[in-house]
Amino acid sequence: MGPLVGDDQGGGDAMIVNPILPGFNPDPSICRVGNDYYIATSTFEWYPGVQIHHSRDLANWRLVCRPLSRASQLDMRGNPDSCGIWAPCLSWADGLFWLVYTDVKRYDGNFKDTHNYIVTAPAIEGPWSDPVRVNSSGFDPSLFHDDDGRKWFLNMVWNHRSESIGGSPKHPAFAGILLQEYDPKAGELVGPVRNVFAGSPHGLVEGPHLHKRNGWYYMTVAEGGTGYGHAVTMARSRDIAGPYELHPNTFLITSKDAPDATLQRAGHGQIVETADGQVYHTHLCSRPLPGTRRSPLGRETAIQKCVWGDDDWLYLAHGGQVPAVEVPAPAGDPRPAAAPLIARRFDGAELPIEFQWPRSPFPQRLFELTGSHLRLFGRESIGSWFEQALVARRQEHFSFRAATELVFLPTTFQQVAGLTHYYNRHKFHLVGVTWHERLGRALTILSCPGDWPDGRLGFPLAEPVALPGDGAVGLAMTVDLARLQFFYRLGRDEEWRAVGPVLDASVISDEGGRGEHGSFTGAFAGMIAFDTSGSGLPADFSHFDYAPAD
Repeated sequence: MGPLVGDDQGGGDAMIVNPILPGFNPDPSICRVGNDYYIATSTFEWYPGVQIHHSRDLANWRLVCRPLSRASQLDMRGNPDSCGIWAPCLSWADGLFWLVYTDVKRYDGNFKDTHNYIVTAPAIEGPWSDPVRVNSSGFDPSLFHDDDGRKWFLNMVWNHRSESIGGSPKHPAFAGILLQEYDPKAGELVGPVRNVFAGSPHGLVEGPHLHKRNGWYYMTVAEGGTGYGHAVTMARSRDIAGPYELHPNTFLITSKDAPDATLQRAGHGQIVETADGQVYHTHLCSRPLPGTRRSPLGRETAIQKCVWGDDDWLYLAHGGQVPAVEVPAPAGDPRPAAAPLIARRFDGAELPIEFQWPRSPFPQRLFELTGSHLRLFGRESIGSWFEQALVARRQEHFSFRAATELVFLPTTFQQVAGLTHYYNRHKFHLVGVTWHERLGRALTILSCPGDWPDGRLGFPLAEPVALPGDGAVGLAMTVDLARLQFFYRLGRDEEWRAVGPVLDASVISDEGGRGEHGSFTGAFAGMIAFDTSGSGLPADFSHFDYAPAD
């Protein structure tokens, strides 16, 4: 590359520390509105759909909304694990926020069944419209607002005529990037469908985003699959319909050849410009546990400072292609980060924003806030794809402690409520209150340490622990890197007692069980109640504490 043009050091000595959105926050789409920045990330099977964070300095971010919050916008009951919302695109034009998203209905086999939608809102908090269905030809859609007022819809096209099997993607299934004009008044695509970019030889092209500068249309895409060969590939054309020429280095950002880099699996992001013309590029990444290729925090969001070269190509400001942990902030000193959220009491009228639940747009069937407790109604099993009473928050630290207290009076072994370290139906650990024929109310541990595809349970306790009386039971867990230990107590004045063996926390990760490319979310810590007798027995949780120990 030639000499760099412009300021490559940001606006001062302040630094952004990556990842900026720790824990499960992949596929970051970023946009700026005035002095406000917004990032939308994928939520997969977790409801409500799409996380949107806000910042004014690119360093400190706050979760402000999840716009897909009603059945008319999103119903994921029956969606397999790691399906649902893939790769949203957030933009601002014509006085509206535009959010484009995919609802993926199948993962395994040759088909994906990907339905793409657009919703809009006058403000980030809403109200968000009902969706316009756009197409179903592939996933990872985006919407580009050209400076002549026209709007262009892009998505990768999925070719089922290949040997592509979920978990082992084959290149022919990723058949290029489609482009078609979108008519917002008619609410439909118009004109010819054109396959404008086949990607680089690295393959698995997806996640397209367009950016226009100096008469060039720049396209960044994700390639190499979302594992350790992931990359941000860049191309450009004078015509939006192509042909697109590849970046001199092919990749703008990748860790695929840097196994010792802190930020691994780097790829899939978007360009953003500050008000004074500085350039940044978001990307997803992961931080595997030391000495492993397991990422319990899932795919996180990071951001890199970039510069335009005198050849009109974009480059990382610090050189090379490997993402940096620290990058210069755009201007001034970022405001101090808020203290980490530690304790939540369920004494309000709404569920605290950091919590989600799987799939269902009808939370009233799963839980209610009583004014003093979060009441979970026992529904289907912890392995269900339809209706789970599972309320959880992301694991955001390698080491943490989580604790809760519940009142639960089961009468059959089919009723269980408690605390879980959860990834999906075949990767979880659960300590719960249940009923035992000889012991009465008792404590049990259910563990599914990555048994894919069957999801068979293990029972680490040789015998359940009797829980005398009918009072509240305290449950806690500590996770220290790859080690998980459960605890319990019967009264708040009692000492916590360890229960069960140390369990493998590393399996509660993207790569656990099925392995790389097998699942795409992240570890959660949360509360669960299931009642496979069908009687919907409630469990009342008074609080949930999450304390980082990193």
